[in-house]
Amino acid sequence: MEFKERKRWVFFGLPFTFTVYKVKENGITINMGFLNKQEEDCYMYKVQDVTLKASLFERMFGLGTIVCHTGDTTNPQLVLEHIKNAKDVKEFIWEQSEIARRKRRTMNVQDITAEEFEEIE
Repeated sequence: MEFKERKRWVFFGLPFTFTVYKVKENGITINMGFLNKQEEDCYMYKVQDVTLKASLFERMFGLGTIVCHTGDTTNPQLVLEHIKNAKDVKEFIWEQSEIARRKRRTMNVQDITAEEFEEIE
């Protein structure tokens, strides 16, 4: 399964931008720009958490914004702005990231180191 969505204007949800989001089972790709093209990729197993945001105007026009918190060093947050079917895309990303982590046998570990204690003489 694959989702291909365009970033849209919040006003009426019109797709007049040059940003295309592709969400596949193995990764997320963001293509941006018209004259100067930029492409960002993130493997699905690196997605640690997914957040769905929807302002009042986004909800009025059936849009939403998805924020993917990743373990990627170049893109710690991937933002898929103003897309249709945002809830379905969010659920797909969440499920596929869990499946990808299990396949690769990876796990998320948080660094909760404490500050070094000074020795008392």
